[in-house]
Amino acid sequence: MPIKSNQSSTRAVHAGSQRHNNFHTIPTPITQAATYTFTDTAELTEFMHQKVWGGHDEGFREEYGRYGNPSMDAVEGRLAALEGGESALLYASGMAAITNFLLASLPTGAHIILTDDCYRRTRQFCMTYLKRLGITTTVVSLGDYDGLEAAIDAERTRVIISESPTNPYLRIVDFARLAAIGKRHKVRTLIDSTFGTPINQQPLAFGIDYVVHSATKYLAGHHDLLAGVIVGRRSAIAALRQAQGVLGAVVAPQTAFLLERSLKTLALRIAKHNENGLRIATFLEKHPAIERVWYPGLASHPDHDLAIQQMQGFGGVVSFTVKGNHTTTSHFIDRLEIPYIAPSLGGTESLVEQPAIMSYYDREPEERLALGIPDNLVRLATGIEDAEDLIADIEQALEGEGAA
Repeated sequence: MPIKSNQSSTRAVHAGSQRHNNFHTIPTPITQAATYTFTDTAELTEFMHQKVWGGHDEGFREEYGRYGNPSMDAVEGRLAALEGGESALLYASGMAAITNFLLASLPTGAHIILTDDCYRRTRQFCMTYLKRLGITTTVVSLGDYDGLEAAIDAERTRVIISESPTNPYLRIVDFARLAAIGKRHKVRTLIDSTFGTPINQQPLAFGIDYVVHSATKYLAGHHDLLAGVIVGRRSAIAALRQAQGVLGAVVAPQTAFLLERSLKTLALRIAKHNENGLRIATFLEKHPAIERVWYPGLASHPDHDLAIQQMQGFGGVVSFTVKGNHTTTSHFIDRLEIPYIAPSLGGTESLVEQPAIMSYYDREPEERLALGIPDNLVRLATGIEDAEDLIADIEQALEGEGAA
């Protein structure tokens, strides 16, 4: 029998798993297989009839690995439970999740709406690659709900995509208000909740149609795998599952196994990320070498009140500007001893980056500024190290020669 609980840590450990599998193991065994057999033609015929006519979409039994895997099935069940959704679908990466969703859902000539401060590659896919298919994109300012509603084309708009918290300024979307706009105009809504995690927020509970994650980040939590997931209503995910069998961006069994392992400690890890993020943000805001800090847990953040209403924690990412210029900021980062200089977030080790170099090196300074990326911006993704050690490290780096 499945474990019934509304508590996030219990669901993270038990949801979706088979308590009594054929091998009597606690972890779901890795099914390293691409092809599955049938005893005879009668069994195959019954399977195909159920798959084609019976609404088959969950509960593992497939004929080919591109359509499903027991290891993948267990993780999908757990993620659906964590998000409070009916069904979930794993993909090979977070970008595969969002691109496959859009390719499977949008007809030629469709229109989509993005809020700004969304992930750069999501914007790039929509505004460059989808444009080739005759699909247009409108970008509106996050928080401008009147402008967002005005951008809806009753004949063409199919989906509104936003992110919360956003990258890098950790802006917060009003889920209930966004969902209401979508329902009023019969437009689907999707939230990229990678920075939020199902431990800190659950957009579906506010009426959002889909939640997507780069599972590479907090869900996996160890900087060792690539995966993505989309969660929503069973019928909607079933349609995406059919499309995935054609588009092919599936997760390998070993990856699914590692992700299931990671999810068991998700609530514990997020608690530490939340603690570290808030303590470091509070420290930075008081430091004379820091110009400004962005963290939803601080009263100074523009969306603090909204974050308090719809989040249970604020995550481990802290963005801030150092007093100084491009070189000053680079020197500060180079003096840090604990965080690795690297992209990504959500792992056990802290990571730091200067977005002007890491993510926007191909843009001229004026272009970066127009996108809201000054040269002195730093994004720190805290890990699960002790906060005292991280703060001491930041302090020595800020107080080094030429830091201020």
